[in-house]
Amino acid sequence: MAPYLETVKSFADVPVTDAGVDTVTFLEASDGLVGLFDLLGSAAFSVVQADIKGNITKVRARYDAAPTLSSTLESLVENEKGEKKRVATEGLLWLLRGLSFTCKALQNSQANKTEELAAAFTKAYEITLKKFHNFVVKGVFSVAMKACPYRADFYAKLAADPSGGPPATQEKLNEELDKWLEALSAIVAKEEAFYEAGGHAKGF
Repeated sequence: MAPYLETVKSFADVPVTDAGVDTVTFLEASDGLVGLFDLLGSAAFSVVQADIKGNITKVRARYDAAPTLSSTLESLVENEKGEKKRVATEGLLWLLRGLSFTCKALQNSQANKTEELAAAFTKAYEITLKKFHNFVVKGVFSVAMKACPYRADFYAKLAADPSGGPPATQEKLNEELDKWLEALSAIVAKEEAFYEAGGHAKGF
């Protein structure tokens, strides 16, 4: 085994072409992001994790049902457009929102090395998911933010080799994490622009 980020599909390895973002590898990388919440180690984050997992499942089900029409995220959404229930389109929209939240939280953390995770995640929530949530869900997220582990503990887990080998150096970890987040941020921005331009988010 190796440190966490070396064991999962990186968003930096997701092919992005003129046709769009490759669906299969994007979902694999999203699965890897779900595992990050295990490292955060707080049961309070289970609601976030479950939400992201559920939306990955919706998009994957659509791909499995019509793989040739769903090779990119863009083609998947376009081909579902004429249907009464656009389950995968809505699932992908919420998945992107969850990914954006996580990405911005970790980018905050990377940019402010002295800041605790609770502050980094709270700031990210304010500018990403909060506007879409009702009073009850906001309360759940508020609890989750407060339950963030200490920054040092999270980064130690991120660097650790689960099989007992040497941990990644801080330099190596920062390099891998920054690359992963930069690619994720670019994919989210691309898809948000696609949804906006095509009016695909209407009704959700």
